[in-house]
Parts: sequence; C-alpha cells; structure tokens
Amino acid sequence: MNGAPRIIGHRVLVDGMMGSGKSTFARALAARTGLPVIHLDVHYWKPDWVRPSDDEWRERQRALLAGEAWIIDGNYNETLALRLEHAETVVFLDTPWWLCASRALVRGLRKPVGKMPEGCEDSVNRRLRDEWGGVGRIWRNRRSEPAYARSEILRHGSHTAVHVLGSRREAKAFLDAVCR
Repeated sequence: MNGAPRIIGHRVLVDGMMGSGKSTFARALAARTGLPVIHLDVHYWKPDWVRPSDDEWRERQRALLAGEAWIIDGNYNETLALRLEHAETVVFLDTPWWLCASRALVRGLRKPVGKMPEGCEDSVNRRLRDEWGGVGRIWRNRRSEPAYARSEILRHGSHTAVHVLGSRREAKAFLDAVCR
C-alpha cells in the first residue's frame, strides 16, 4: 500500500471461510464508512432454525442486494455469484484455516455478538453443535472453499475492486486506509 487513502464502493462484499472474521470486519468497516451492514446469517434462517429453500434464499438475497449502499458478509457459496454481480468492492479474508477453526471453537462457548435471526432462540447446545461442527467443515474445506471463492471472484467479480487480506495486520491496515 502506498499510504494513499483507499476508496471503496458503496456495495461491499466481505467473504471468507467460517471463522475468518467476516462479521467483525464488516462491523469495523461500517463504523469507518457509515455504510449499513447486512449479516447474511441473520437473514438466512427462518424461525426455529429452519433453512429456506434455495429459491427462497436467492429471492431474499436479491431483495437485500437491491439497496444502493451496503456491506454484506457471509459465506453462502451457492449464492456467491449473485452477491458478486451486485458488489463494487470485494474483501476476501484469507485467514489461515487453523485460526478459523480455533475461532469457531471459542465462538461455541461465547454468547453471540449482534442480532439473532428472528424466531431463533440461542442456546449453548445449539452453539456448541453448530460452531464445533464447523471445525470439521473448516478442516475438510480448508483448500477447496478459498479456491472456489477465488474462482467465483474471477468469474463474476471482474467489475469489482478485489482486496485479499491474509492477516489481522492487513485487515487493520486496510481499515485504517479506508475512506469513502
């Protein structure tokens, strides 16, 4: 980076593996830019933790993406191309898999930060099952998931400014340099 302020678009996609720090980064970027944040996890789940159909999920995202300005975070790979079509800026958090896994382990023990999906009650058992189960998914997908995201960004995000951040230090430097 040359020290010049970094200009980002009004539609920012934050992507990365589970535990990569997407939500934390999105909140920090929103505080810096004033852009509203859309956490996909809050919009994905129906009451009682019921998954939406694929069509329902795509339509829900289309409605969320219709806004003129947003920061959207989440790693629903099956709809990444849809989000990329609307984004002006992509921030890919290329966090090492072992750090993602350790964050998921710790996150299973802590009360969630931020809003819960409507009609979905939080419980320690649910958190432990989901977050600790995610550790196995992180391990299994540690190579394929980042590779898939990169290929989708190349295929559907050629019109975007792409920033790959591989460490907390790089994320902090990016945030320090951001202006709108």
